[in-house]
Amino acid sequence: MPPTSFSCSFLTLQPRFNSYVNPFFRSLSFQLSSSPLPFNAHFSSIRLRSSLSRPAETDSPTGGRSGALTPGPSVGADVQKIDVNPPKGTRDFPPEDMRLRNWLFNHFKEVSRLYGFEEVDYPVLESEALFTRKAGEEIKDQLYCFEDRGNRRVALRPELTPSLARLVIQKGKSVPLPIKWFTVGQCWRYERMTRGRRREHYQWNMDIIGVPGVMAEAELLSSIVTLFKRIGITESDVGFKVSSRKVLQEVLNCYSVPEHLFGKVCVIIDKIEKIPVDEIKKELEAVGLSQEAVQKLLQVLSVKSLAELEERLGSSGEAIADLKQLFSLAEKIGFSKWVQFDASVVRGLAYYTGIVFEGFDREGKLRAICGGGRYDHLFSTFGADDIAACGFGFGDAVIVELLKEKGLLPELNLHVDDIVCALDEDLQGCAAMVANILREKGHSVELVLENKPLKWVFKRASRVNAERLVLVGNSEWQRGVVGVKILSTAEQYEVKLDDLK
Repeated sequence: MPPTSFSCSFLTLQPRFNSYVNPFFRSLSFQLSSSPLPFNAHFSSIRLRSSLSRPAETDSPTGGRSGALTPGPSVGADVQKIDVNPPKGTRDFPPEDMRLRNWLFNHFKEVSRLYGFEEVDYPVLESEALFTRKAGEEIKDQLYCFEDRGNRRVALRPELTPSLARLVIQKGKSVPLPIKWFTVGQCWRYERMTRGRRREHYQWNMDIIGVPGVMAEAELLSSIVTLFKRIGITESDVGFKVSSRKVLQEVLNCYSVPEHLFGKVCVIIDKIEKIPVDEIKKELEAVGLSQEAVQKLLQVLSVKSLAELEERLGSSGEAIADLKQLFSLAEKIGFSKWVQFDASVVRGLAYYTGIVFEGFDREGKLRAICGGGRYDHLFSTFGADDIAACGFGFGDAVIVELLKEKGLLPELNLHVDDIVCALDEDLQGCAAMVANILREKGHSVELVLENKPLKWVFKRASRVNAERLVLVGNSEWQRGVVGVKILSTAEQYEVKLDDLK
């Protein structure tokens, strides 16, 4: 039956407490269950709803304070349930998902360590200006940005490279070149969601600062290939499309396209596989390119081999030289089967200046897995001297989708070394001591925190994949030993506390 609501004075329920009860309680409205409850029932059985508000107290003429309580607006008894789902485009990480995330991040960090990179991190909240210095970028329209209480424009970071540049500038000459830093950080973009694309994601970045040669790009590509191999991905599953922003620049120079349009053109070209070619043409003409320049540009961007590119642009340009050197290094280092030339790859961020690359799945079911390139002129946009630099970003969402697609997701079950249980409630403190002895020796230990039957303990041990069950019994404890059971073999034995390992 639904609960019955009525208002009553606290004094009506307990008149003998009249002189002791604060007047505030006299006007409380109680909502009691329709089933009879004794007055001394726990207050958890009684739902209280306040039907009054406390006014400001004023000084009375006699020097004391007075303040009559007057009823306020009635508040509905039923509290509205919250939406238990995370905000659209974001994720929870329950234990099973957290184990997968940690597994992937550990691979990111181990590969970075193998290549001699140092880990850094930056604030998730940055100055908005850090991400809006370059015009024409789609990312400006995807910022989570606001004005804080100090009237400062701030934003949740949509990417990590500008924060890297800020920190490098801040450190100045105190950090010797070359700098080899990596980070795994959360990024936020308000964008249309597709498979593998969310409004928040974690990203692995590796960056090399202070090396102008293509060897730096080769090192970065090699590190990503190493990551793929570690998690079971092969060159038949994924590849890298490689090009150079200098290719685009050479074509635009032929048609006297102003330099300030370069970034806008790159953003448009980056959509080449996402929207129809006719739309690309319209957008390029809208920013000021002639029809002839658009036609020539699209012809060059359709080139899929270095030899053909050399025929169209000649062999004297920097773009051809850089790309030839990179493909030669790929052959020597051993990842040539992973890379292919594709002139249409320009990357959407305006700060790239040279070699650019994207990781893609060969079946074409997913968006770019990772991407990066050279950004030699980024630092000057923040008022500092330019430094040769290159790096990449590798998101966590697309690679997980690819691992699912290939059936390569690892089984990552909860696992503990030992589960410790007291056979008597009085021995729970002793069991806690045994658990700590094992923990100090590096064991992961689950301590049974309540007095549970052995049947429950064995089920729990199975669920947490414990290797051993350590039992603390009364007679054993008096003899200074505990019982140990190897759960995989059912072997049982006793061991002294001092010998417990």
